[in-house]
Amino acid sequence: MSDTLPPGYPTEVEADVVLRDGTVAHLRPIRPDDAPGIHRFHAGQSEESIYLRFFAPLRTLSERDVARFTTVDYVDRMALVVTHRDDIIGIGRYDRIDPTAAEVAFNISDHYQGKGIGSVLLEHLAAIAEEHNITRFEAEVLPQNRKMLNVFSEAGYEVSRRFEDGVVMVHFDIEPTERSQSVAFAREHRAEAISVRSLLRPSRIAVIGASRRERAIGHQVFKNILDSGFTGDVVPVNPEAGDILGVEAVASVRDIEGTVDLAVIAVPADLVLDVVLQCADIGVHGVLILSSGFAEVDEEGARRQARVLRAVRDNGMRLIGPNSFGVLNLDPEVSLNATMSAQIPPPGHLGLFSQSGALAVANLESAARRNLGISVFASAGNRADVSGNDLMQYWIDDPNTSAVGLYLESMGNPRKFSRIARALASNKPVIVVKSIGSTFGVPPGHRVRTIKVGPEAFTAMMHQAGVIHAENVHQMFDVAQLLLHQPLPAGRRVAVVGNSSQLTALAANNARGRGLSVVHGPVSVRAEATAAEFRRALDAAFADENVDSVIVSFIPPIGALDEDVVNAVRRASKESTKPCVATLLGMRGVDTGDDGAVLTRGAVEGEDGVEPKRAVPLYGMPEDAVRALSLATEYAIWKRSDRGQPVVRDGINRAAARAVVDRVLEEDPEGRALTADEAHELLAAYGIDVWDRVEVDSADEAVAAAEQVGYPVVLKSLSPLVRNQSVLDGIRVDLADADGVRAAYQALDRRLAPLDANHFVVQKMAPTGVACVAATTEDPLFGPVVSFSVAGAPTVLLDDISYRIPPLTDVDVSALIDEIKTSPLLTGYRQSTPVDRAALEDVIGRLSLMSDDLVDVSHVELNPIMASPGGVTVLGAEVQLAPGQQRKDPGRRTLT
Repeated sequence: MSDTLPPGYPTEVEADVVLRDGTVAHLRPIRPDDAPGIHRFHAGQSEESIYLRFFAPLRTLSERDVARFTTVDYVDRMALVVTHRDDIIGIGRYDRIDPTAAEVAFNISDHYQGKGIGSVLLEHLAAIAEEHNITRFEAEVLPQNRKMLNVFSEAGYEVSRRFEDGVVMVHFDIEPTERSQSVAFAREHRAEAISVRSLLRPSRIAVIGASRRERAIGHQVFKNILDSGFTGDVVPVNPEAGDILGVEAVASVRDIEGTVDLAVIAVPADLVLDVVLQCADIGVHGVLILSSGFAEVDEEGARRQARVLRAVRDNGMRLIGPNSFGVLNLDPEVSLNATMSAQIPPPGHLGLFSQSGALAVANLESAARRNLGISVFASAGNRADVSGNDLMQYWIDDPNTSAVGLYLESMGNPRKFSRIARALASNKPVIVVKSIGSTFGVPPGHRVRTIKVGPEAFTAMMHQAGVIHAENVHQMFDVAQLLLHQPLPAGRRVAVVGNSSQLTALAANNARGRGLSVVHGPVSVRAEATAAEFRRALDAAFADENVDSVIVSFIPPIGALDEDVVNAVRRASKESTKPCVATLLGMRGVDTGDDGAVLTRGAVEGEDGVEPKRAVPLYGMPEDAVRALSLATEYAIWKRSDRGQPVVRDGINRAAARAVVDRVLEEDPEGRALTADEAHELLAAYGIDVWDRVEVDSADEAVAAAEQVGYPVVLKSLSPLVRNQSVLDGIRVDLADADGVRAAYQALDRRLAPLDANHFVVQKMAPTGVACVAATTEDPLFGPVVSFSVAGAPTVLLDDISYRIPPLTDVDVSALIDEIKTSPLLTGYRQSTPVDRAALEDVIGRLSLMSDDLVDVSHVELNPIMASPGGVTVLGAEVQLAPGQQRKDPGRRTLT
């Protein structure tokens, strides 16, 4: 890249993208210094491709044409190039032809067609064009250019075509639709899943740094790969070559013949970059870097890591690590242990992701102790590239994974996490362990943006996505062993059965405290009850048609647990379609069957592929069992619930809104709070009508303002000292005439002037109702976060505020209102008339759309929104602009 970028060059547009075959390419705006690359690109094209692009046999391009192609203003004329190993492999551009329309064109390298490059370019160009108030694309395509016509028709837009003078004229609106967004997500999912597949299901592995020294990491990992019975081919790489553990080594990566899917790198940190470049030279698909000494160490290590990542992506590869503990795939068709641990759990159906190596060891050992089978495990280390998001993309389609557990020490892209987790959780439970209130920062080496919003945003995001939030690894495995080996609960109704009244009471009380309904029992047989007596109590609980789940506890008063009691629990559970959790003395984890066979080692073929066999999940104490059951129940309810449709509102003028933002930022490039008129204009573009209010400095001005807006009116202070206060009164309502306004002004002025709180406005009196607050904040990590509450200091002090992360569905908007504890005030508390719920949801939905569309809008607060039976009235609005904000998930495909 040239040291000097051209004027207006938008660096934020640059992105690494995964193509259809799982390889990575770099996308960026074109530059004048791309001229030589454009000439090389054109020279490598076939005559047919040249004709389809230019409608003429232009074997060479003139310098004038190339200068015109490579010099754009990045607003009315935009061009993007896709590169691989510094070679241009695709070009896309648009040229504005009127204020709201642009002509779009693409040219894809003959050697890279079929990889989805055209779709990626269209996706990015459309997003960029929308930011510059372009709403429609047009294109001229020759009829025989079916590939390009398919790019348009398969993008999910409503495309119109007409044939004119031997050319197909294509027209379509580029505003995202539910279908276009669904298509983009499906393409992103397929590409990223394929890119991870080569890392987790390699056919051929090279271990670079394999050593004869037993204590060396390279030796340990190479030995573990061999001992695990890896079904593919493994090649040790060592400069001294020779024989390592009976396998002939090669001296250099470049000496390897044939394709390598995964390169496991265990060499000193300062040698890693050179090894990565060697891997690129032989076409390695992905690298797993076990070496430490990168961003987790110091700033120099961070720079070393950045250089390695750039080399990996520029050469089309993916990276796990650096500082990774390794990966496991216990599918018998793969049998791969590329970790530093020789002790691994049994094969099973839990996909497991961890970041740090130390916790990875603890996680694997805990799973093994519980007899909890693992399908795939991956440690991201410093998470320079492959993250939990990528693993979730893979697990969506992995038939061997039935549930997913993620231990997250940090999160780099919550918006993307939310999208992918929601898609995965719709079919497979996702359990996340992450501290949401830590004050100790993120682990060294993790790239994470600071956040402005509180931990409630993270909690809301997980709830919105259907993710099960566990407080620690212990709880994660508690829930996993239930979800993997028992049916999902049909509801919250539970039966409690045991042989100790104290234990059954404890279980019942815990169940009620966690939102479960005890409808059967608690039943306690006598302490010395026989297995037959206990079985009859169990059968009654399972047979009760009002029961959805059964909680069992049996603690013998003397001696060891009777095997007949254990078998009674096993058989009762196996014969029922209802889930069961049990506390049986001395037993914990996933129970073995009657014959002693480990159930997690087997699988049965179900309608949706391979499913784990039934087994009873066992817990040390009833509290653990109840907590796991309650979390599983909440997930089951979410899974069966209607997630709603994306929020759509009529009467939105996005171009007008962006014009307001652009005008203000042109005047104040650093951003600022909008004036009342500017805020009204911006919100009006999204269909949110804010009532006028007039600032006044005297009683005479107050009277004049009242006559302007019309009686009755409200006089109130704008000072934050009195806003939403009940102790210090700063408002007078229902003022019906000039005398009342004058008297109210004088009284409030006398009271508030000593506090410098006598800054007043006059506003028309709104209908009586419930004062609410809806707000949105652009967070550096989460992007837009929408909140809702009832107005007032008690609400703020008690933190009775709900949160959601756009894009929202209609169900999300409804839940935003229902989740606050004061929501009964809106639905008819103490025989009051319910407010107009639809009108309130309409305003919140419009606010959410604006927050999702306009990244430069850093904060909006609608306060108060007066909700009444006859509708809602927005009486106040504050809007703050802050330019230059960049979202981690910008609405177009990118690796972040």
